[in-house]
Amino acid sequence: MRAPPPGLYTEEQRRRRDASPWTLVQGILAPTQFLVFLLSLALVLWYLATGDLLAWAAWSVVIKTLVLYTIMITGAIWEKDVYGHYLFAPAFFWEDVFSMAVILLHTAYLVVWFGDMFTHAQQMAVALAAYAAYAINATQFLLKLRAARRQGEQMRAAEEGAAE
Repeated sequence: MRAPPPGLYTEEQRRRRDASPWTLVQGILAPTQFLVFLLSLALVLWYLATGDLLAWAAWSVVIKTLVLYTIMITGAIWEKDVYGHYLFAPAFFWEDVFSMAVILLHTAYLVVWFGDMFTHAQQMAVALAAYAAYAINATQFLLKLRAARRQGEQMRAAEEGAAE
C-alpha cells in the first residue's frame, strides 16, 4: 500500500473529483442513506421495545441494505474516477476496509432474515450491529469530508497569498 499524498487530493485528483458525475451522486446518496438509516433505526428500536411493526422494521433494514449497496457501488466508481482504484485508494483505505465490515454485517442481516434464522429479536440485533458499524463508517467519511474542506480552504488561502 502506497502512502497517500499530503492531504486527500492532489490537484489532478481534485480536478477529477470536481468533474466526476459520481461526486454529485455520492452527495445525494450519502444523506439519503443517513435518513433511511434513521428511519429504519427508529423502526427497529420500536419493534424491540414494543413488539409492534416487525414487518416495517424488517423491510426497512432490507431497504437500508439496498441503499448501502448502491452507495458502495457508485462510491467505488467515484474512487476509480478520482484515484484510479475501484476501492482501497490510499486516501480512503481505512474507510473502505471498514466499509467491507459494514457490508458484511448488512448482508448477514439479509441472510438471517431471508433464511428465517434466529428469533426476530436476534435478527434485529444483527441489524443493530450493522447499524453501529455504519455509524462508525459514516463518521469516518464525515471526518474525511471535513479534512477535504480544510485542505481546499488552505489551498485557496495559499493561492490568494501568492497572488498578492
